[in-house]
Amino acid sequence: MSDQKPLSPDTLAIIAGRPAAGPDALVNFPIALSSTYVAGGLLGYGRYGNETWSALESAITALEGGQTLTFSSGMAAISSFFSILPVGAVVVASDQGYSGVMALLNALHASGKIEVRFVNLSKTEIVLEALSGAALLWAESPTNPGLTVADLPVLIAEAKLRGCGVGVDNTFATPLLQRPLSMGADVVAHSVTKYLSGHSDIIMGSLSTNDSALYSRLSEMRKVTGSIPGPFESWLALRGLRTFPLRFERAQSNALTIARRLEGHSKVSAVNYPGLESNEYHDRAKGFMNGFGAVLSFTVIGGAKEADRVCESSKIITNATSLGGVESLWERRRRWQGESTLIPESLIRLSVGCENIDDLWADIELALENA
Repeated sequence: MSDQKPLSPDTLAIIAGRPAAGPDALVNFPIALSSTYVAGGLLGYGRYGNETWSALESAITALEGGQTLTFSSGMAAISSFFSILPVGAVVVASDQGYSGVMALLNALHASGKIEVRFVNLSKTEIVLEALSGAALLWAESPTNPGLTVADLPVLIAEAKLRGCGVGVDNTFATPLLQRPLSMGADVVAHSVTKYLSGHSDIIMGSLSTNDSALYSRLSEMRKVTGSIPGPFESWLALRGLRTFPLRFERAQSNALTIARRLEGHSKVSAVNYPGLESNEYHDRAKGFMNGFGAVLSFTVIGGAKEADRVCESSKIITNATSLGGVESLWERRRRWQGESTLIPESLIRLSVGCENIDDLWADIELALENA
C-alpha cells in the first residue's frame, strides 16, 4: 500500500490546528483567557504558553514545515532571533529590505553587537563574496518594496556549505509560493499581521524552524522577554488563516492583471513585479516559486509630489502602510525616513486585495490622471 499523498497547503490551512475530533467536540479552539494555570502541568504560567497560541502555531507549522513560535509582532520575532547571535557576528542582509529590519540591524551594528554587510541579494556573486566569515544570511525575497528576487536555493545551499546560518523573511511569498526550510534555511519569519491573518486587525509575528535546539533557544527567549501574542489576537489570526489560500489566490490574480496594465500606462515609468515576463527576475522566480505574489510596486513619472497625489486620490485603494489584507493598500514608500535610499522617491508599493479587478483598475486610472 502506497503512502498517502501529502496534503495541499489549501487543505492544511483549513484543517491544521483543530481540536481532536469526537462526539460534541469543538470544531474551533476557543480563546484561552487565563494568565494562571494550576501547578503540575507543562504550562505553569500564561507567559510560557497558551492553548490558542498552540493551535495557531500548529497550523503555521503545517504550512511552513517547521516547529513554530508566535510573537507579539513580526519585529518581536525577528528581534528575538537576532538577539541570540553571538557578539561580533557578521550578518549579511538586503540593502533594500524591510525598513524596520534594516533599522534594527543598523542599531545592532552601531552598538557593536553585530557587524552588518548590506548587499543586493539579487546579485548572487556579490552575496557569496559577502558570506566570507559570516554567521548569518538574512534573506528577504521578494524584497520590500522593490520586489527584487534572490536566488534562494543557490544562496541557502552556498551559505550552508560555508557554515553560515540562514534566516528568511517569507512574509511576501508565503508558504504557498516557497518553503525556505525545505531548501535548507534554519529559520523562517512571518509578519502574521499580513497574509496569514489577512484582515488588518492584529499585530503578530512568527518564527518556524526544524532545528530543535534553535527552537528551544527561541522559546526560552520568548519567555524571558515576554514578547508573547495575546490569545484573542491568536484566535483572530487562526480564523483568518482558514481563508488564506482563497484570499491569496484572488489577490495574486488581481496583482498580475494590474501589473500588466500599469506596464503600458503613460504616467508610469517602471513596474516591479516578477510575474511580468519583461521583469528581470521572472525566470528566476519561475524556477523555484509557485507564483509571484500579490504585492507590486511602480514608479510614477515625476517625483514625490506626483506619487503622493496618486495615493491620496484613490477612492477604493486606501493610502496606508502595511499589506496582505483583503483590502488594497498603497503608499509612497520613501515617505518613511528609514526607507532605503535605493528606492526611488516616486515609487508606490501596492498591496493588491480581493476587490473586483475592474473596480480596482478604474480607481487606479483615475488616481493616475490626478497625478
